Amino acid sequence: MPNRLHFGPDDLLRCRFAVSPLWETQEAVRTLKRPDRHGYHPQWLRRIRGAGAGLQLEALWLLMPQRGYSPDFIGPPPIGPAATFEEEIAAVRAATPEVARDELARGLACTAGAAESPQGRALLADPARAVRDLADAMEAAWHTLVEPDWPRLRALLEADIAFHSRRLAEVGLGALVAEIDPRFTWDAETLTVARSADHVRHLAGQGLVLMPSVFAWPDVVGGHDPPWQPTLVYPARGIAGLWTEPSERTSEALVRLLGRGRASVLAALTDPATTSALAHRLGLAPSSVSAHLTALRGAGLLVSRRYGHQVLYERTPLGIALAGGGGGEGGGNDGGI
Repeated sequence: MPNRLHFGPDDLLRCRFAVSPLWETQEAVRTLKRPDRHGYHPQWLRRIRGAGAGLQLEALWLLMPQRGYSPDFIGPPPIGPAATFEEEIAAVRAATPEVARDELARGLACTAGAAESPQGRALLADPARAVRDLADAMEAAWHTLVEPDWPRLRALLEADIAFHSRRLAEVGLGALVAEIDPRFTWDAETLTVARSADHVRHLAGQGLVLMPSVFAWPDVVGGHDPPWQPTLVYPARGIAGLWTEPSERTSEALVRLLGRGRASVLAALTDPATTSALAHRLGLAPSSVSAHLTALRGAGLLVSRRYGHQVLYERTPLGIALAGGGGGEGGGNDGGI
């Protein structure tokens, strides 16, 4: 069954990409209950196993059916391209009881018996308290599940957006959507999402948010009914090396050629990243990483591009060949899993 989004002239001017720490947290919570997603994140699952066991996520899971509607107020469209978790969770806490109750009832109806369960009845009986409790649970999940890894996650998501933004300038929206995900097709001003919920929406001037996600892998998630801005969440490029530690990527041959620090930086750039993200990933001082990046760029192994307020570094074809020939990840930024 397809999801069809019909564009008007104004909608084409209001399409944007975004990164959302709140959405990534919501999908991380969902991933814990989705064994089919576990194979993409084994290192993360091992890391959070102990701390994650102490989280109270049952109410959130009750509102996350395998197929069907999840309340929009828990994961509203991102406020902007670089909103913080604190800004996004404040929007969740601002949900009115009336909106919350309607969306809670709709979400609970997607799971047999959920509305009649003690927890479901409690959510519906006091929606104002439900908003507070669900926001508290989401905030605890953020601090435990996502925040420790957010620099590396954000770097990968921003690299995805930088890549697709360049492709948008080169080929236009109609050709880009099929490159973002093969389930997307564009025809006669309509974006169709195959193998999705049967749904039709005229964007009516609101445009569309396109949002990459790590934890949604491999799913495409279509979100938000009126009055919310329509959003499509798609699998981010290049998660194959996301959880791989740098020591696992750096070959001794590359170390002998470049030195340990520069070899580690080059090997770690399986996808474009910022200086701070690389420093966090490698456990090095940002000043040291910056010096290595400057040297590698001077040697023609890297290029840098500005994305918003950040500078992303990525390997040149020569850098890709050198890292691959040295026994690293190789293949460069092919977007594969």
